[in-house]
Amino acid sequence: MFADEASPFETSETVARLVASTALLSESWRLCSAAAGTAPRSFLTERVGGVAYAAFHGLEMAAGSESCWRKLVALETMGDVAVFSARRNKEADEPVMVHAGMLNLFSTVFHPFRNQIMAIMGNTSIKSIVITGHSIGGATASLCALWLLSYLHNISSSVSVLCITFGSPLLGNGSFSRAILRERWGGNFCHVVSKHDIMPRLLFAPITPYTAQLNFLLQFWQLSMTAPGFGNLAVPIYDQLKELFNFVMSCLDAATHEGEGSASVLFHPFGSYLFVSSEGAVCVDSSAAVIKLMHLMFASGSPASSIEDHLKYGDYVKKLSLQVLHKNDSMQGNIPDSSYEAGLELAVQCSGLANQELTIEPARECLKMTRRMGPSPTMNAAILAITLSKVVPYRAEIEWYKAWCDQQVDQMGYYDLFKRRRSISKMAMKVNMNRHKLARFWNNVIEMLESNKLPHDVAVREKWVNASQFYKLLVEPLDIAEYYGKGKHTSKGHYIEHGRERRYEIFDRWWKDKMATMEGNNERRSKFASLTQDSCFWARVEEARGWLNSVRSECDTSKVALLWDNIEKFEKYAMELIDNKEVSEDVLAKNSSYSTWVEDLRGLRELKAKVKRFPHHFNPFLDGEVIP
Repeated sequence: MFADEASPFETSETVARLVASTALLSESWRLCSAAAGTAPRSFLTERVGGVAYAAFHGLEMAAGSESCWRKLVALETMGDVAVFSARRNKEADEPVMVHAGMLNLFSTVFHPFRNQIMAIMGNTSIKSIVITGHSIGGATASLCALWLLSYLHNISSSVSVLCITFGSPLLGNGSFSRAILRERWGGNFCHVVSKHDIMPRLLFAPITPYTAQLNFLLQFWQLSMTAPGFGNLAVPIYDQLKELFNFVMSCLDAATHEGEGSASVLFHPFGSYLFVSSEGAVCVDSSAAVIKLMHLMFASGSPASSIEDHLKYGDYVKKLSLQVLHKNDSMQGNIPDSSYEAGLELAVQCSGLANQELTIEPARECLKMTRRMGPSPTMNAAILAITLSKVVPYRAEIEWYKAWCDQQVDQMGYYDLFKRRRSISKMAMKVNMNRHKLARFWNNVIEMLESNKLPHDVAVREKWVNASQFYKLLVEPLDIAEYYGKGKHTSKGHYIEHGRERRYEIFDRWWKDKMATMEGNNERRSKFASLTQDSCFWARVEEARGWLNSVRSECDTSKVALLWDNIEKFEKYAMELIDNKEVSEDVLAKNSSYSTWVEDLRGLRELKAKVKRFPHHFNPFLDGEVIP
């Protein structure tokens, strides 16, 4: 019944008007302009009430080869912080990659930027940080904002971060764009793009044949920011610019028709885009709609306007602020009855494409792409809550199975009985089916959350955090048992590094965030937990078993010392869990893998002690031979 539900309003113009009604755009541009007078590869900071601003101007950058402007490099760490670590890509997805030159620029400003930000955050009155930049400085601002978001997340800070760029080039590949969405950081980036500015469109094109023109553009922009009113272009230079303009236009046309998934589209939009024109502004966050609007607006320009628009953001910001003060009465005559259609017509007018017959209909279709179809995020959350109640019986059957295992006379426990189960066991087959059903449900929750089909705060709602944590503690031991029971560790490696599903890593972070907000919750348990509080405990036991086996056969003394160090660290960790009663009783079952490991360790230590006392009786052991 919800399949045909759609938003009754067109929001792109409304959101743009809301952004323009604040002081964010004007303050950000003011500081970008002021930053143009600073030293190259530097930035300007300023505090306005409880908001701190950091502004980067259009940095100069050598553009002598394709390797500079079309090279992508993997993004794993930024400065001293790992990015996107808690939500790694699916194996089939390409790695997160960003523009090599932009990342290099970030590295040159990182240490002074970090030091300045740390000093700013030392002031407890600062509640928000706005990072802004013009041209290539906008790309640097985006990377600095990404580092800050990662850093603040790691320390669970409540300081908000917003990045506003003006005429910034694209920055990363499709995986980068999707990773931003998965982290729920899309709303932290607002890219202001003027109607004809070539810079935000430049990286849709392979630049190799046009490095001379590109060098000219960068030099011209650099000079124009320090010397406004730069003279008219000479005819030969204009011809070169025209050639570059037409080439970028053709690449944009191809990207629009082939789709953003085309192999030729290396760089992808991310975050929200505020498209500005003399008629107003529209704001969209759909990557496909961003590319389409970039194409439609650019097609209505000229080589000269593609440069002029890169330098006119101050004019656009000023005009937008004035337009907000006056009612937009441009819609006269027959106003559509539908609020959505009326908003759509207003958005088309504000995009500056309404007066051109060739672009008005494509503009309408493009803005329709951003319309929300299907249930709203809130409705999806309500439907999902009902679905959660329907999968509770699957979870209950697994709980019953665990209780049954704990009562068996063989005293092996939950983990080991499932690991060594016989395929003909109906009970184990049912539990295994329930395990897969629950996995599908929780994978769907994550997929909906990452595709913005659920409210942004689902990951912090107590209902979902608690349910996901209970599921993880109950079911992940079964996943580990399946992994080692089928010998997957022999071909893939141990579970934690090579076999753990991404959903568990995400649930780890949800729980960690919840614990960070709780104070005074250090009460000691009076009895053992119903579920072991480390869902990877059994994987750690399996690794420890491997170390123990390696000690028996390893003859390299340095490697033996390392193995003993690992064994003793795990032993200490396990004992702390047991002393704190953070394990369930099945861990201590007489014939569990852990109890067996403890007995094996005790026996090996006794043998080790005998070797030290009577070394001449244990030559084979000292030579690295296996002791049966």
